Amino acid sequence: MKSNIGITQENLSKVAHSLNILLADETVLYIKTRNAHWNVEDPNFHALHLFLEEQYGLLAQLIDDIAERIRSIGHYAEATLKAYLELTHLSEKKSKKNDGAGFLKELLEDHEAIIKELRANISVYEEDWNDVGSSDFITGILQTHEKIAWMLRSHL
Repeated sequence: MKSNIGITQENLSKVAHSLNILLADETVLYIKTRNAHWNVEDPNFHALHLFLEEQYGLLAQLIDDIAERIRSIGHYAEATLKAYLELTHLSEKKSKKNDGAGFLKELLEDHEAIIKELRANISVYEEDWNDVGSSDFITGILQTHEKIAWMLRSHL
C-alpha cells in the first residue's frame, strides 16, 4: 500500500533513494569502524578499542533508524553489500598500517564527507521534495556525525 502523507510518490521515491545512499554510506562507515576496533595496534589500544566500540554502536543505531525512515515513507531499504558498494560515496581503502592515528584520520574523513553530503541535502528534502520530516531527520543525523567528528579530531 502506498503512503498517503502529503508528499507526491515521485518525491517520496527521490527521498527514499537519497536515504538509501545515506544508508549505504553509514553501513560502509560502520564496517570500517568495526575493522578499526578489531585491528587497531596502538599504545592506547584499550582506550581506542572502547572508543571505537562506542562509535560503531552509534552507527548501528543510525543504520536502523535510516532503514526504518525509508520504510515509514513507503519504500524498501537496501540491504545487500553489493547495493551498498554501488550507492556509497565512501571508499573501502585499506590502511597500510593498523595504527590508531591512521584509522582515526580515515574515519574522520568519512564522517566529514557524510556531514557535507547531509548538509547539502537538508534544504533539498524540505524545499524541493516537500519532506520536512526527512529534512529534520537528516539534520539530527548530521548533528550525530558532527559530534563523532569532534571526538575523532580530539583524539588526533
